[in-house]
Amino acid sequence: MEKIAFLGLGRMGLPMARRLAAAGYPLTVWNRSPGRAGDLTEAATPAEAVRGADVVVTMLSDPAAVAEVAGRFTAGLAPGTLWIDMSSIGPRATAELRARLPDGVALVDAPVVGSVGPAATGALGVFAGGEDADLDRAQPVLEHLGRVRRCGGPGSGAALKVVVIGAIVACVTAFGEAVAVAGELGVPQEQVREVLSVGPLAGVVARAYGTDADFPVRLAAKDLALADGGPVLTAAREVLLAHPGIAEQDLSAVVGALRRA
Repeated sequence: MEKIAFLGLGRMGLPMARRLAAAGYPLTVWNRSPGRAGDLTEAATPAEAVRGADVVVTMLSDPAAVAEVAGRFTAGLAPGTLWIDMSSIGPRATAELRARLPDGVALVDAPVVGSVGPAATGALGVFAGGEDADLDRAQPVLEHLGRVRRCGGPGSGAALKVVVIGAIVACVTAFGEAVAVAGELGVPQEQVREVLSVGPLAGVVARAYGTDADFPVRLAAKDLALADGGPVLTAAREVLLAHPGIAEQDLSAVVGALRRA
């Protein structure tokens, strides 16, 4: 099996790396804050982690983190290396990353939807973009992490992730505002929830009241920024940023924050 270097052991990255190790891949991991690897083989630097690796997987927080980490090892990648970036950085940053790769190094963009639980059980949604041959090579690795949707050419996975997460975050934020309006009008919150749970917004309502997700509000706001969006996505982002006290809480916390505002 191909040797994998996995960079980024945050909320999502650590359970994903553990799944690849459990699948039998020779695996070396690295994280910007050391000491999170547990029983996995941890390298001291990104360059050390990727040395001799056939596949590099990155799962980092934002475009700046990906660019900073990439700057510490990209030049040392050997021709034939496949880099799978699973971070949510958007198509623009993905294109910039691709442009800086050495000759012979391929990139697949494969951001995910889902939270910590699906990351641990291999039930994430994976949006993969790249050249066909590179997607074929990445497929066996990605299938250990979730359901793989091949979106098209380079950057297409990153683009679909921006669209999907933008819709989800904006809808949950709008629902939170609707609940706040209900309170002002004297409509019981449970009545609003009951009625909307059986209509076309049922999925949004379930996400807004979910207790098994861990998608911090600060990352939701970051993902909205990647869309370079119009007025609705921009307004949703401004609402999230206006409540710094819930920045590290799951997106569902915006419902309560808006109700108290």
